[in-house]
Amino acid sequence: MYAFDYHRPTSVKEAANLAGQSEEAKFLAGGHTLLPTMKLRLAGPASLIDLGQIAELRGIQRSGDAITIGAMTKHAEVASSADIRAAIPALAELAELIGDPHVRNRGTIGGSVANNDPSADYPAACLALDAAIVTDKRRIAADDFFQGIFTTALDEGEIITQISFPIPAQAAYAKFRNPASRYALVGVFVAKHAGGVRVAVTGAGSNGVFRVPEMEEALSRNFAPEALDGIAVAEDEMNSDIHADAAYRAHLVGVMARRAVEAAAARD
Repeated sequence: MYAFDYHRPTSVKEAANLAGQSEEAKFLAGGHTLLPTMKLRLAGPASLIDLGQIAELRGIQRSGDAITIGAMTKHAEVASSADIRAAIPALAELAELIGDPHVRNRGTIGGSVANNDPSADYPAACLALDAAIVTDKRRIAADDFFQGIFTTALDEGEIITQISFPIPAQAAYAKFRNPASRYALVGVFVAKHAGGVRVAVTGAGSNGVFRVPEMEEALSRNFAPEALDGIAVAEDEMNSDIHADAAYRAHLVGVMARRAVEAAAARD
């Protein structure tokens, strides 16, 4: 490690002010990406702004037809929330599949969404559920928020405060996990809304999380696994690495999509 300033603000306003005082400040949420990269000297922020003591960034609330989750809410809290399990059980189940108990009791939903790791689970939920990412400055639709691998619409110094998830009619998440890291080799979140179906894929795309319009159109006409027959994603748009090549990931997208639809339909 190396020398850096460490700040522990107790309000969003204080955190934003601290960020404005340094051109090389980083926000610390769960720390699962930032701290390892700092240890490897792949990142060297002059200041760390720890968001862990900001009470207004935590909590889960159901209001009308939406569930709102504070950015510093832990994965374990999402997984165990009675409100989420009643309204969007697929979201609670997704959180339950993240990492291991140590990760789930330290990592936060806001940190995961802000980092936008190409194998993270929450970005798929945000896209499929048509979520809104709320910051200290504005409200950003999920479709506009995720802009590529580790890239989002966040401006420098902008802080995610909460994420609002509309409650769908039906939804499910199917994930094929790396057995070691438990990251998604492919994860597919399917959500049926009043206006149609949304399908989002994580872990597979060469440019990060993405939607599959062909699947959405087919499932909007007939919400059943067989509606996906003959629909495939392009291999040249898939990621290829030591864990799985592009062809295998493209195949898994179809498999996981069918499993997600089956699980969602079984809840009806």
